[in-house]
Amino acid sequence: MKRITAVIRREKLEDVKYALELEGIEGMTVTDVRGRGQQMGIRESYRGMDYCVDLLPKVELEIVVDSGDLERVVETIIENARTGDIGDGKIFISDVEDVVRIRTGERGEKAI
Repeated sequence: MKRITAVIRREKLEDVKYALELEGIEGMTVTDVRGRGQQMGIRESYRGMDYCVDLLPKVELEIVVDSGDLERVVETIIENARTGDIGDGKIFISDVEDVVRIRTGERGEKAI
C-alpha cells in the first residue's frame, strides 16, 4: 500500500476530487495548509504599501491506495492539478505498513 500526499492549489481541489471519484477513489483526507517552494511567495500592494506574502495557501490531499493503483492515481492528480505555472504543488509518495479500520477491525487492503 502507498500513501500519496499531494499539495495543490486550492482552486484545483474540486477538479482533482471529481477526477479521482471517476477513477473510483473516494477516500481522502483534505487539509488547508500554507507553504512555499520555488514560488517564494508573491508581492502585493495594499493602500500604497508593498508587502510579501511568502506562505501561500494550499490544500493537502492524503490518499492511501493499493500499490497497483498508484500510478493511475498520481497521473490523475497531475492531469487535474496542473496549470503549468510555478506553484502547482508537489506529490509525495511513501509506503504504508498497515491500515486498520476502527469500526470493523479489518486490516490491510480491505481497510482502505
